[in-house]
Amino acid sequence: MPRILDVEQALHLLELDPPFDQRTVQLARRRMAKRWHPDIAPPGRQHEHQRHLQAVNEAADQLERLAEGSRGGRVTRTAVKVSAAATRRARAEEGRRAYEAEQRTRAAAEDRSRNDPFGSRVPDHSVVHSYARCLAYPEWGVGTVTGIYFSGDDEDTKQWARVTFSVGVRTIPAGSLEFVDFSVPDPAADRVQRFMTAAQHALAEGNAELASQRLVYARDADPSNPMVLRLLTVSFWQAGNLPAAARAVRDWARVDVDRPTPERFASRIYVDMGAIDLAAEAAARAAERAPADASAWERLGRLRLRLMDRAGALAALERARLIAPSVDGLLDLGLAYHLAGDLGAEVSACEAATRLAPDSPAAWSRYAHALARTDRSTECIAACERALAIGGDPEVAELLERVRSAIPRELGERSAA
Repeated sequence: MPRILDVEQALHLLELDPPFDQRTVQLARRRMAKRWHPDIAPPGRQHEHQRHLQAVNEAADQLERLAEGSRGGRVTRTAVKVSAAATRRARAEEGRRAYEAEQRTRAAAEDRSRNDPFGSRVPDHSVVHSYARCLAYPEWGVGTVTGIYFSGDDEDTKQWARVTFSVGVRTIPAGSLEFVDFSVPDPAADRVQRFMTAAQHALAEGNAELASQRLVYARDADPSNPMVLRLLTVSFWQAGNLPAAARAVRDWARVDVDRPTPERFASRIYVDMGAIDLAAEAAARAAERAPADASAWERLGRLRLRLMDRAGALAALERARLIAPSVDGLLDLGLAYHLAGDLGAEVSACEAATRLAPDSPAAWSRYAHALARTDRSTECIAACERALAIGGDPEVAELLERVRSAIPRELGERSAA
């Protein structure tokens, strides 16, 4: 019979209902003893009665102690619920701790089986007080080499080193070790190069989170290294840690003050974070650092459009058109003029996009929609037909039908006049 764990179970076993006192518990104990005493048990059930009576006595002792410590010697229904809830919480906490302990033990066993296959084997070569670091995992720090082992046959012999690091015992290829001489200082440049190389390997394997952890060590060794800060920004960004990426790119921009690249990264990271105002500020700094880059001005214009800054968007997009016009930039410029209410400038921008890319269905579609708001119906029909010939668009087909149906009415009105 399992041990009683809470008051409600004890009351159920004694067939009692709260409130109760010591006298009530004693009477219930006697009543249950008359029913479950082993001397009156049927043949073959003496052991069952004995275990049940033992559980009854344990439950009665628990309830008597509770009644003795309660106010007035009487336990109310509310007190029973509170005590039972506290016991259940304690039982759940104990179970959680036991489960976590079991998981830690299992994880430690798996770690030993995976990383310490030679733990029970005598080393083929002993190494005493030799300190080394693993070039593939420099974040493990410096470890103590406890033995050298060999595996495989004569044609494919591999040499392994069993090293004790702060993270535990690791068995690694002996060729990946770099022995450490503590009498010689470790230059910061060497630490940077070591962690940079390991981080690049992690990025190549698609593990951006591990790469960012390694690059943090490289940044601590040289906080003003722009290459480290650039790679740290990229690794945080690829790992999805946008706040950390934003902090890294700000550090990078403070160090690399002449190039527009950090501000471009900052603008894209802020867009992913939803901070469009900060993204526009970073894009403006990038455009100022590279005034001849049309794409930088186009990016700034799009961000200002999202902020509903029409004047700022027009200035940036016009600057991009003067440097090196693109289809997307001209169409964005047309949108900015549309929002500003300048229909003529919108038509001119969309027409310039069709001349720049004669086979772009998006350019002809936008040009047709812009012409539809003017009285140039024939040109609008031609633009719709060109857009449909390049690529079918239901909106353009609907626009064409609407413009064609409006032409006879216009001619009729002119004849009547």
